[in-house]
Amino acid sequence: MINKALLSTLALILLAITLFPGDTLARYASVVMDSRTGQVIYSRNADKKLYPASLTKIMTLYMTFEALDRGQLRFDQMLVVSKRAEGQAPTKLGLKRGGRISVRDAVFGLITKSANDAATVLAEAMAPTEAAFARKMTEKARKLGMQRTSFRNASGLPNRRQKSTARDMAILGAAMIHDFPHYYNYLSLQKFDYKGKAYKNHNNLLGKYKGADGIKTGYIRASGFNLVASAKRGRNRLIGVVFGGRSAKSRDRHMKKLLDKGFTKIETIYPTTIPTPTTRPLRIALGTSHKSKPAVQIARSNIDTPGTVAAIKKTAIGEGTWGIQVGAFSRADKARSQLNKANRLSNGLLDNGQFNIQRVTQNGTAIYRAQMVGFNEQGARNLCKALERKSMTCFVVSAGTGNLVRVADRN
Repeated sequence: MINKALLSTLALILLAITLFPGDTLARYASVVMDSRTGQVIYSRNADKKLYPASLTKIMTLYMTFEALDRGQLRFDQMLVVSKRAEGQAPTKLGLKRGGRISVRDAVFGLITKSANDAATVLAEAMAPTEAAFARKMTEKARKLGMQRTSFRNASGLPNRRQKSTARDMAILGAAMIHDFPHYYNYLSLQKFDYKGKAYKNHNNLLGKYKGADGIKTGYIRASGFNLVASAKRGRNRLIGVVFGGRSAKSRDRHMKKLLDKGFTKIETIYPTTIPTPTTRPLRIALGTSHKSKPAVQIARSNIDTPGTVAAIKKTAIGEGTWGIQVGAFSRADKARSQLNKANRLSNGLLDNGQFNIQRVTQNGTAIYRAQMVGFNEQGARNLCKALERKSMTCFVVSAGTGNLVRVADRN
């Protein structure tokens, strides 16, 4: 008897054939991935090299956010428009040579209008030429694990050597979410006003599909209609990728079907209500955070209020047997990277904690849980709340058992 999983897969393949007929099917590919672990839930032609079109701009945005974090760029910084930027083909903001645009407006122009002229302006702000920037984009792709991607420009305009895959774009989407949670919310921007014109986001899933909050569309004639989308329901987040849509509407319908099937499946793997493990997972201690300092007794003050750095540090000092978890990943180095990021976002709240990466096996796949331990219960809860205010997912890890506890369970 054919099982339900096989029937679901066959149904998705038939849907793809219906929505992507003839020549369009030859450029079709899709992936649904769990953003936390990198586990692929569904794929079709996942490693086929295709034209990414404006999905390329996800990497341009990734590198812009990286430059903002290290101080190379500022949001209010004004950038000069070059002749090359002015000459980019539509879609664009209509920037003129010698004019100026802020980094913020250029970023928002990429996200909403998918502006090719703004992409070139940003590229030339981060490298001597757009071609040099594209080489850096490809280098970054390799570091992120995008092994079959090559970039030739910052916009995704046609270039026969600019290729990527559905799997690689899913990896990039997940990296954007996990590496820049403090900027990711910009990718849900539905409208951008610039010089008297309103530009609507091309991602039609925003506001129309439950949990959808990014990321980017793309289209050139050689690629068809592409989309990388992310949606979050409960504590589960999926990245969906579709290459080769015949139209924006058919691509969007197909993406919704893929994500629906993905959420149905992931709920059986990671249910929203987290079950209590019967045994504590193997612990892998990988050292202290990069800002670790000896425990410091904070002087009591009657001006400390809940939510201040001093107040949260006070509550975190205690038995030291509780912790927090800020993600689960397919690789230990990704877990470490997320812990470093949490430490940066905490403004010193995690200085007294210790990294603890737990390796667990689920359905034969190794997953590494990114945890910081060494707090008391109330301190761990307050730390999670502080991180969630910075748009980082966080769970409390209970003393002794290592079980996850929802922050909302108790105050």
